[in-house]
Amino acid sequence: MTAHATIEDFVTAEILTPGDAAITARLGRIAGESAPLPLLALAFAVRGVRHGSTCFDPRHDPEVPGLSWPDAAAWLRAVEDSALGRVLVVEHGLLYLDRYRRLEVALCDDLSARAALSPPALDEERLAEDLERLFPGAEHADQRAAAERAARVGTIVLTGGPGTGKTTTVAGLLAILQAQSLAMNGRSLRVALTAPTGKAAARMREAVAATAARLTLTDDERAWLDQLPSSTMHRLLGWRPDNHTRFRHDRLRRLPHDVVVVDETSMASLEHVARLLEALRPDTRLILVGDADQLASVEAGAVLHDVVAGWSDEHIVRLTRSHRFGAGIGRLAAAVRDGDADTAVDLLTAGDPAIRLVDPAAGADLLESTLVPLARDLVAAGRRDDAPAALARLSGHRLLCAHRDGPFGATTWNDRVTARLRAEVGYGEWYPGRPVLVTRNDAPLGVFNGDAGVVIEREGQLVVAIDGEPVREFATSRLPDVQTGYAMTIHRSQGSEFAEVTVLLPGADSRAMTRELLYTAITRAVDAVTVIGTPDDIRTAVGRRVARSSGIAERLAARQAAR
Repeated sequence: MTAHATIEDFVTAEILTPGDAAITARLGRIAGESAPLPLLALAFAVRGVRHGSTCFDPRHDPEVPGLSWPDAAAWLRAVEDSALGRVLVVEHGLLYLDRYRRLEVALCDDLSARAALSPPALDEERLAEDLERLFPGAEHADQRAAAERAARVGTIVLTGGPGTGKTTTVAGLLAILQAQSLAMNGRSLRVALTAPTGKAAARMREAVAATAARLTLTDDERAWLDQLPSSTMHRLLGWRPDNHTRFRHDRLRRLPHDVVVVDETSMASLEHVARLLEALRPDTRLILVGDADQLASVEAGAVLHDVVAGWSDEHIVRLTRSHRFGAGIGRLAAAVRDGDADTAVDLLTAGDPAIRLVDPAAGADLLESTLVPLARDLVAAGRRDDAPAALARLSGHRLLCAHRDGPFGATTWNDRVTARLRAEVGYGEWYPGRPVLVTRNDAPLGVFNGDAGVVIEREGQLVVAIDGEPVREFATSRLPDVQTGYAMTIHRSQGSEFAEVTVLLPGADSRAMTRELLYTAITRAVDAVTVIGTPDDIRTAVGRRVARSSGIAERLAARQAAR
């Protein structure tokens, strides 16, 4: 490495941030290390966590012109010989901040221990009867097979794209497990439904109840499923006011539940999944549900993706048949997921009105002609106090952006549409028909980050109708943490669905342009998706994976091979 390739040089090149440098300097002082090479490795390990990785792979050269990259082997030796041993750990050619290595090892140890347990005892005759009753016919064959596999193991990962029947499988599986418990143990199961966010937890409970209404259940089974509570993973594990990284439930104070179901697991961080695993009794059934191809947690870790990649197939069930959207969107989503850029471009440019690619030169006019009529319809519904019509219109279309700010950002387009309405609705922040997105959890109020609603006018007063089952209404003064919601970021859209989606791509030079981002955006649509971008933008996004370094898949595979 040249004498000039220092931490400061990488900060100037905008690869590292001043925050990375400051944290590194502080940890270096604590450890008593001043050598440039180990400290540079520490800075990149800090950066890795900030970017969602659990470790730093020194073989991944960011290729900054004018800055040479150290030889990976020499770099690892320098760290091993340094005073950073309590902070930075070398393992399997990767560099870990010690805390994240311990979390990774604990997670893999716990999953491997669960896999080694004897299969749960089952009433085979009752299982066969319930599987046929709850998942009848060829249409539900994949869900029936998934539920049977899940019933036979203590830990299962249920993965699949949107609309593949994950919730139906979970609801039917829970009914099966409840029947097994009543028949064999004479007691009802204690079940926890949980998810990384409050919005996801609430939607999971609603989805399970809605699915229960469609399954061939007894009245008692339906009533039992309807009353199952849901919570965030934080709340399930129990907050500790004295410690922000530990929880009330841990290896010494286990959770009391017989079954724990985690929805939207792709959004869960390494920290939360590891803490949940350590808090489970060995005989507690664990069902991890999610789409392994979606965007991962905004925090460190891509746990669902890594577990699916590295763990035993005995504990992984993939649902592939989508029941949500049309064949065109399904083929497009599959092409993006599989990295087939040419097919994705062909599908978007083949003339199918349900999936189309619009040149950025025409993008602004298209968005104006789509969003302004939407906004006016919302205003009309809000003024006549018609919350159902307003919420239905809002769920009919959403603009999804890769960024929050900037010319291609959600905030820019929310402001632009609002400005077009000013002459019609006045200049106040609140007005009838304003779509809002909640930006902060408020558990006592029962609203969560990502909840959507519309302002309606009732007898001269403005109230916010929040979408859900049931629709809830709040005075505007009770919802201070909201933003206008004609557009939203793709990250915030996870777990949502809309009849039609317009995706605004920021251009090929944006670091946000990844396969996972495009896949997540496309799969929010039920009926139609419009992508504003060029064929080169599509190829760039499909060809660029989210770069997260982790050792989870390799650890799990190694443990499996050693059994």
